[in-house]
Amino acid sequence: MTASDTRPAESGTAAANGRQFPPGFLWGAATASYQIEGAAAEDGRTPSIWDTFSRTPGKVFEGHTGDVAADHYHRFRDDVRLMADLGLGAYRFSVSWSRVQPTGRGPAVERGLDFYRALTDELLEHGIQPVVTLYHWDLPQDLEDAGGWPARDTADRFGEYARIVADALGDRVQMWTTLNEPWCSAFLGYGSGVHAPGRTDPVAALRAAHHLNLAHGRAAEALRSVLPARAQLSITLNLHQVRALTESAADLDAARRIDAVGNRVFTGPLLDGAYPQDLITDTQRLTDWSFVQDGDLAAIGRHPLDALGVNYYTPTLVSAGAAPEGPRSDGHGASEHSPWPGANDVTFHQPPGERTAMGWSVDPTGLYDLLARVSREHPGLPLLITENGAAYEDAVGPDGTVDDPERIAYLHGHLDAVLKAVESGVDVRGYFLWSLMDNFEWSYGYSKRFGAVYVDYDTQVRIPKSSAHWYAGVVRTGSLPVEPTTA
Repeated sequence: MTASDTRPAESGTAAANGRQFPPGFLWGAATASYQIEGAAAEDGRTPSIWDTFSRTPGKVFEGHTGDVAADHYHRFRDDVRLMADLGLGAYRFSVSWSRVQPTGRGPAVERGLDFYRALTDELLEHGIQPVVTLYHWDLPQDLEDAGGWPARDTADRFGEYARIVADALGDRVQMWTTLNEPWCSAFLGYGSGVHAPGRTDPVAALRAAHHLNLAHGRAAEALRSVLPARAQLSITLNLHQVRALTESAADLDAARRIDAVGNRVFTGPLLDGAYPQDLITDTQRLTDWSFVQDGDLAAIGRHPLDALGVNYYTPTLVSAGAAPEGPRSDGHGASEHSPWPGANDVTFHQPPGERTAMGWSVDPTGLYDLLARVSREHPGLPLLITENGAAYEDAVGPDGTVDDPERIAYLHGHLDAVLKAVESGVDVRGYFLWSLMDNFEWSYGYSKRFGAVYVDYDTQVRIPKSSAHWYAGVVRTGSLPVEPTTA
């Protein structure tokens, strides 16, 4: 089953226990290599920027690292059986670049590729479709030392790496994602510095954004030259659902500016063939965009997407005017440096209502509005929800179970938003829960738990939470219960 195998059902389709998702709707869960694999120095793997960043004092909660994480590298067969028990139809995982190509250049380390070959085979043996993400933020440190994403050469190296992985897995993997959330890689990694590599240069962040776009183009070219025609090509974006605090012209313009550098910096070249002129105008005091060379835009969009991956957790609320002292309420971590080049004078607001353990507002209407907008602006483009989920303060109860009704309510509300979008004609073809299991949550270390499966990091015991059992029921029936309960 691939993204192209499904079509939206007619509005109002019902099942005895709730509203029905379209036939063939793809149900899965997602993870990322550095967050779960561990084995950080085994079988030829060398440090990525996240290995270096997590060892930099003060960058990650209590100095946590991904050295062991959830030990998925050694426990993947058990983890795949767990996925099968939950009835998942697909598993979205990322490949560690430095495990496959330690310096980001040259030949592959076969031992690294062998892990992904074995994982893919195990998934297929259990009837689970592998969905490969080539890059989920763990750039080989050698490439960062050579300039990182602000350097044009990194995009070329990424194309070569994509070809290596496609050669190894292309006969078994049909769904391919080039990049996960390039906005975070560019603007949190090189703008605000709250993500690896921790640099704080707005021009470097804009250069990184362009070279990530170019890297997608280079990878798409490599994938299309190697993979069978049936292979599906995608990219995953964490599109911001930006809302103005008021309908004033100033607040609406603030929302426009955040939309430009938060969304259209990627959707413009990827889907429309150009960077938006207002983004270039907003940032002209920083750069003349001369790093965009002749032929780049054609290379970025040469190979059309078979699906766009959409990651969504919470909406973004903004107004005009200088932000108050202290960390901005943009949900992307505390820093004295902004991840929003050209929009430093925009104020972010915490929306009212319930929040997750990340402090993020719970608002499924943002997901519906986002999907509707993408569908309206890019008709005919299939969509996949490639990440959606929430962190809560989970704990093992006296009976050895983990009850997380807040997460069930969160998932119910957001799946309801997805279903409403489908019923209104939006071509959404699948949903991947973030995350399959608790993991290393970047700068928050192991202090935040997003998983449907609880991980005891001392023993590596896995305990499916009540949300995992609830989600398994949705997957099994293909329908959304009327109420978000386990009963």
